[in-house]
Amino acid sequence: MKEEFLQFIWEHGLFNRNNLKTTDGKIIEIITTGQPNFDSGPDFFNAKIRIGETIWAGNIEIHQKSSHWYRHRHNTDAAYDNVILHVVELNDSPVLIKSQALPTLEIRYPAEILENYELLLKSQRWIACEERLPEVDPFILRFWFSSLMIERLEAKTSDILVILEQNKNNWNDTFYQLLARNFGMKTNALPFELLAKSLPLQLLSKHKNDLFQIEALLFGQSGLLNETLLGDDYFLALRKEYSYLYKKYGLSGIGSHLWKFMRLRPINFPTIRIAQLAMLIHHSSALFSRILETENLEDLRKLFDVSASGYWNTHYNFNKISKDDHQKKLGETAFNNLLINTIVPMLFVYGDQHLDEAMKDRALLLLEKLAPESNQIIRKWNELGVDSQSAFETQALLQLKNRYCEPKKCLNCQLGAKIITSVNQAKNEPAVQ
Repeated sequence: MKEEFLQFIWEHGLFNRNNLKTTDGKIIEIITTGQPNFDSGPDFFNAKIRIGETIWAGNIEIHQKSSHWYRHRHNTDAAYDNVILHVVELNDSPVLIKSQALPTLEIRYPAEILENYELLLKSQRWIACEERLPEVDPFILRFWFSSLMIERLEAKTSDILVILEQNKNNWNDTFYQLLARNFGMKTNALPFELLAKSLPLQLLSKHKNDLFQIEALLFGQSGLLNETLLGDDYFLALRKEYSYLYKKYGLSGIGSHLWKFMRLRPINFPTIRIAQLAMLIHHSSALFSRILETENLEDLRKLFDVSASGYWNTHYNFNKISKDDHQKKLGETAFNNLLINTIVPMLFVYGDQHLDEAMKDRALLLLEKLAPESNQIIRKWNELGVDSQSAFETQALLQLKNRYCEPKKCLNCQLGAKIITSVNQAKNEPAVQ
C-alpha cells in the first residue's frame, strides 16, 4: 500500500472521524486537512486542528508507519519543524520535534476503498477503470476536460519557453522552429527541427521572394541533395544554387540519414513537407505577427493554403516520376496538426507571457471550433462510450490517457477518484487495516 494512498484518504476526508484521538489519548478535531504540497517538504500545508482545548495551525506529514519519519530523515530537515500532526496507519515509533513529542494520529478508513484502488492497480485493461467506467457520470469527465486541456497546454508552454530562451526571446524564430518541427509530425520532427536551427529565419527572409532559392536552401541543408551525383534538371539546378549559397553563408547542413520515409504515406514524405514549408515561407510575411492578429479559424486556414511547387505534382522523391499527377497541397489533416501543436500552444504561451487572458482564451476557442482528431487513442475512447465533439476534447482525452491512465495515477484522476471512493454504504465499514 502506497503512502500516496494515505495522502488521498486524508485529502478527501475518507477516514473515520468519530472519536478521534492521538496515540497518547488526547481528543482531536480536524478543522481543515490543509492544502496538498506537490513540492518537497510536508505533505499538507496550512492545516488547522484542535487537540484538547488548543487549536493548532501548521503542516501535516503522512506516513504508512511513524518510524518512516526517521527513515526519510525528516528529523534533520528544518522544513518539518512546523508539522503539527503526524498521520499514520501504524504507530510503531514515537517521533520527537525539538525534544517534544509530535502528536500522532492513526487513521482508519473503509476497507472497500483500498480494495477499489488495488483492483485498479492490478488491472491489465487499456485503462485501469475500463470495466467500471460506465458507473461514472459522464458529466464528471466533461467537467474535467478544461483542466486537462489547460494542463496539456501548460506542459507544451514549458517546452516553448525553453526554445524561446535559447532564441533570446525572439518569438518569430521560436515560432519558425516549432512550426518546422511539426511539419515533420512525429516521424520526422527531429530532423525538421535540426533543419530549421541550421537555417535561421533571418537568412531565409533575405530570399523569401525567390521560391527556388528557398527550396535550394532547405533541401540543401537537409542533406537530401547529396544522395546521388546525377539527377534530373530540377535536382541538379537546386544543387548548383545551393552550392553557391552554401559558400556565401558558410552553412553546415544535417545528414540525409536522419530522414525517415519508411511506413509513411507518400504525401507525408519529408521531400513533400519540405517543399510545402518552402512555399509557406515564400508566401508568408511576418507569419507569427499575422497569426496573432487573425482570430477566425477559416482565415488561419487561408494563411496555410499552400502547395508544393510544380515539380512535386509528378514526384514524391527526387529524380523519380510518379504515376500520380496532382498538386501536393497542405491538407486539412496537416493543417489541423499544425494548429493543435504549433499555433494554439504559441498563442497560449504568448498570452501567458504578456498577461493577455483574451489571447489564451482565443487559443482554447480555436480548439473548440476544430473537428475532433481521429487516432488510435481517440478511437479506443469512442469504443468505451466516450465521444468527442472537438479537438479541445480529443486533446483532453490524450492528456488523460498519457498522463493519468498510462502511469496509473488513478488517485489524481477524477474518474479514478470517483471509482475508488465508491463504497457500499450498506456495509458501513469503518476501516480495520
